[in-house]
Amino acid sequence: MNDELLIGVLALQGDVEENIKAATYALAEMNQKGKVISVRYPDEIMKIDGLIIPGGESTVMGLLIEIKNGLLDSINKVLQKRLPIMGTCAGMIILAKQSYDRVVGNKKQLLLGALDIEIERNSFGRQYDSFESNLEISGIGNDFTGIFIRAPSVISAGPQVQILSKFDGKIVAVQQENIIGTSFHPELSGDNRMHKLFIELIAKWKKANNQ
Repeated sequence: MNDELLIGVLALQGDVEENIKAATYALAEMNQKGKVISVRYPDEIMKIDGLIIPGGESTVMGLLIEIKNGLLDSINKVLQKRLPIMGTCAGMIILAKQSYDRVVGNKKQLLLGALDIEIERNSFGRQYDSFESNLEISGIGNDFTGIFIRAPSVISAGPQVQILSKFDGKIVAVQQENIIGTSFHPELSGDNRMHKLFIELIAKWKKANNQ
């Protein structure tokens, strides 16, 4: 078994380079062999050990996933394999089962349905309402700087979903088996603990599946 991890960041739009840097630093800090690359084609998706779906604009990202030949099918295949996936902000929306916008209501957009959660988009306001706050995150600890940019929140979660963090009474980080979702942007915080938590999931999954 090769113990080197190959982590992909879905490169359709959003914070791709920031996630590559954060995950690369996290690998180094953990003394874990591995490489972080951008992925956008089906054959690339099928080769990785873990996938990050970054922040951006979820409606646009969903459209791009749908129209790129074979991309949606490949993502669904790795979901069936229970490949570890982390979605941040818009990435969490894409992973959800249900989503609506606080201002305009229901929007037609691609949702992968991998996380048993209902999302409220723009839950803390629009772009000018962006802010930072210290968070307590289960499995990580206190004083994690959450950077919220047009951030969603989780308004309901199924019984298999573990709530990792709340802010102002709203759920802002969750985990369901090998899938993590955050309302905030951990890749912008300068704190790699969320990426380390995700890498631990990847290493366990790879070992369990004799990859």
